[in-house]
Amino acid sequence: MAETLIYGLSVFSVIVALLAGGLWVAPALIAGGCLALYALTGVPVGSLLASSIWDASHHWPLTALPLFVWMGEILFRSRLSSDLYQGLAPMLGRLPGGLLHVNVVGCGVMASITGSSAVTAATIGRMSLPELDRQGYDQRLAIGSLAGSGTLGLLIPPSIMMIVYGVLTQQSIARLFIAGLLPGLMLMLLFAGYIAARAILSPEAAPRLPERISLWAKLWTMRRLGPVFALMGLVIGAIYGGVATPTEAATLGVLGALAISAAYRTLNWHSFRDALGAAVRTSCMITFILCSAAFLSVALGFAGVPSALSGAIAGWDLSPYALLLVLTGLYLFLGCFLEGASMMVLTLPIVQPLVEAAGFDMIWFGIFLIICIEMAQITPPVGMNLFVLQGMTGRSLPLIFRSSLPFFVLMLVALILISLVPGIVLWPVGGLT
Repeated sequence: MAETLIYGLSVFSVIVALLAGGLWVAPALIAGGCLALYALTGVPVGSLLASSIWDASHHWPLTALPLFVWMGEILFRSRLSSDLYQGLAPMLGRLPGGLLHVNVVGCGVMASITGSSAVTAATIGRMSLPELDRQGYDQRLAIGSLAGSGTLGLLIPPSIMMIVYGVLTQQSIARLFIAGLLPGLMLMLLFAGYIAARAILSPEAAPRLPERISLWAKLWTMRRLGPVFALMGLVIGAIYGGVATPTEAATLGVLGALAISAAYRTLNWHSFRDALGAAVRTSCMITFILCSAAFLSVALGFAGVPSALSGAIAGWDLSPYALLLVLTGLYLFLGCFLEGASMMVLTLPIVQPLVEAAGFDMIWFGIFLIICIEMAQITPPVGMNLFVLQGMTGRSLPLIFRSSLPFFVLMLVALILISLVPGIVLWPVGGLT
């Protein structure tokens, strides 16, 4: 068993070295799988590679992935973010923390449409950062609120990461989508509470809107939010109500996004082509990674690495919560070097048996893992949201990381809360099959 673990660690080290050297994720995973098979088994590599990729490429839930990506790309090219910001600002600007709450709520709403962390942060940031700077908000607090709230794109459905997790672990994507709703709202409340507390303690850091706005004016500006919430209700409501599968709901979302874009007069051949091309590139990249991960998982299984590691960790006699602590540390460490999808595909073949043996629900663990990956989105040196905000603000990466650190801590609080109260995740999906 010790020899198998040493070979498994060597395979992992080779994959990390290849990724650090700039090789694409999918070829690095295939190389690791080939190495494991050559070193530890006599299985014919070519046949196993072909069959593994074929088996992984025709999962029905995977068809939802390109549709949700396409929906987000269409809306990214519409006026939706502008209407979202202008519709929320009058309602939230008088709260302690002022327009910073628009970052939190805006990112939460945009997350439910795009499913992407980086797109969420970039879209809301383009609208909010110039206005926050003009009104004298503390720039570090503004940047931190965007970095933290942007990660909601991974948690609030439809989430691309949830689709990846569901395919890798054979879990219901519909159940994952619904399970992410309450934790996502909880994180939004934690962020908003912190911003309000900072504003009360240091009013100059987050001035409120100077003028009061009448109820009629607020209601009039809320009309801008109609298309956003209608699309949210169409996609999430269809899944939650059992009317449509995630793939069918994604199709409705694409049709709705095309209708909104046409109504905003941003739908033309150029924008349609760009959105479709970007969706194809992103979807093909993720699918290639998933197929390669399937091959790596099968290769490690033939080599006996997961069972050897499970036996070794079982020998440590860790309690379930101690195991969660170890896994949290592992994912935060990996988040310093790898992006979210890479962490999932690299670790889940080994981690899933450990989690199931410890008695954790895999739907619950999916949300736990996604919050860990959210935290990795704002940890250097490869935190994607940090790069997005660095490009938008021109500020240094260390300053952006320090600005986002309080929101990193709040995500850690969210992990503790869902660990102590699993019902936050599991209660909404109790009646789903």
